[in-house]
Amino acid sequence: MLMFAAAFAASFLATLWIVRSAGWLQRVVGRVDASGPQVFHASPVPRIGGVGILLGVLAGAVMLEWHEVAAAPWLAAFLACALPAFGAGIAEDLTRSQSPRRRLFFTAVSAGLAVWLVQAAILRTDIPGLDWVVAFPLGALLVTMFVVAGVANAINIIDGFNGLASMCVVIMLIGLAYVAFAVDDRLIAALALAGIGAVLGFFVFNFPAGLVFLGDGGAYFLGFYLAELAILLLHRNPDVSPMFPLLLCFYPVFETLFSIYRRRWLRGAPVGMPDAAHLHSLIYRRFMRWAAGAHGTRKLTRRNSMTSPYLWLICLASVVPAVLWWDNTAILVGFLMLFVICYVCLYRSIVRFKTPRWLRLRGR
Repeated sequence: MLMFAAAFAASFLATLWIVRSAGWLQRVVGRVDASGPQVFHASPVPRIGGVGILLGVLAGAVMLEWHEVAAAPWLAAFLACALPAFGAGIAEDLTRSQSPRRRLFFTAVSAGLAVWLVQAAILRTDIPGLDWVVAFPLGALLVTMFVVAGVANAINIIDGFNGLASMCVVIMLIGLAYVAFAVDDRLIAALALAGIGAVLGFFVFNFPAGLVFLGDGGAYFLGFYLAELAILLLHRNPDVSPMFPLLLCFYPVFETLFSIYRRRWLRGAPVGMPDAAHLHSLIYRRFMRWAAGAHGTRKLTRRNSMTSPYLWLICLASVVPAVLWWDNTAILVGFLMLFVICYVCLYRSIVRFKTPRWLRLRGR
């Protein structure tokens, strides 16, 4: 718990400084306000919350190194691997000059470095054909780079509302920490706890008031961090099913896959083109009707923040069965299929204006 406390304190203090320095940051870097559905603030809002999270994780790692001196070189190498992914994301936050392809490239570079320096490679998948591919070093490298970049991009895609991506990452890291403790992998469990503390230190400023945003730096760093811890848990513990990390992260991953399908095959649009048809965007527009036409920062920010808890429940729908049956591939595959069916049915009902009862919300 010392890692958790250190990570939370460092992230909290760093994020507090970022929030209090918003005006100064705007003058210095010129890129402070967020775009999209979060522009509800009368004053500048920093979008570099990832800096506080990174510092929080570093503080947790330092505390871990103090207790586990032998792990210090490994921890230093692991965190160094994250720098290309974080750097590309934070460069986009500050300059708006990094294309999605470039950010994905540097995230893949981070994954490749992790394969080389800390042996974080996917060597088994329980998927026919793909297991043959990862049996070769080059195949394992390419699959790992693709998966890590994909998860990082998925976290960035769901980063649309106050507290949405950050709390989903916390939920997934809690599931990861639980299984790590179950298999007595204390190193991965400690790193997961450090990540939880760091994200929560940011979360208290992001939800519900939206005083700071995660930004691409934070989203890509957290996506890399989550994916790498899941891969390392799988690599170090043969009892863990390869389907566990997939189901654990399945909400953002399937949101990304479904978005690609919508854009490429249904609309004929470029895959990288942003749109407002994500599930979280539809819930915001169609179920937060009590704020439709509302004016004023407070009402619009409240509408933004109240969208996120619905998506937290959807994230839990994949995390809970992943945690309960982390060593049973057949059951995990069954829940993967069930999640796909439920997600598609929910999406279709929302698109057709058939509001599920559990999503109904009436303002007072």
